[in-house]
Amino acid sequence: MPAIHIFYEDVSFRLKLIRNKKSWIKKVIEAEHKKLGVLNYIFCSDALLLKMNLEYLGHNTLTDIITFNNSQEETLIEGDIYISIERVRENAHKFASGFENELHRVMIHGVLHLLGYSDKTRAQKLAMRKKEDECLALGTKLH
Repeated sequence: MPAIHIFYEDVSFRLKLIRNKKSWIKKVIEAEHKKLGVLNYIFCSDALLLKMNLEYLGHNTLTDIITFNNSQEETLIEGDIYISIERVRENAHKFASGFENELHRVMIHGVLHLLGYSDKTRAQKLAMRKKEDECLALGTKLH
């Protein structure tokens, strides 16, 4: 059964307007001609995400997001998206983008990875940013 679940680990943060955000994410997935399976967002601390980054990816760096693809089918979008609220806050300040905007960008960034978009090369990063901007434009009632 298709569903988007929201979880919290080591943070007092709580997502606002959850129904609007879920609807937006579903629209993005459908626009890419894919089907939603089970998608879990886990909002957490830097410490938890750093531990996962070390354990699963071998990276000893802070990051704002880690996405795990749990789908066995190319057309089915399923996964776990871990987001560090501390990194989102810091990046919002660093890029002067506003917390909500940065949060939405990171949330959709994880979905785009599950949809097959990559950001390993400079060209891929530019394409990912453009796609994020397009997706953010779709989500007009997120704040």
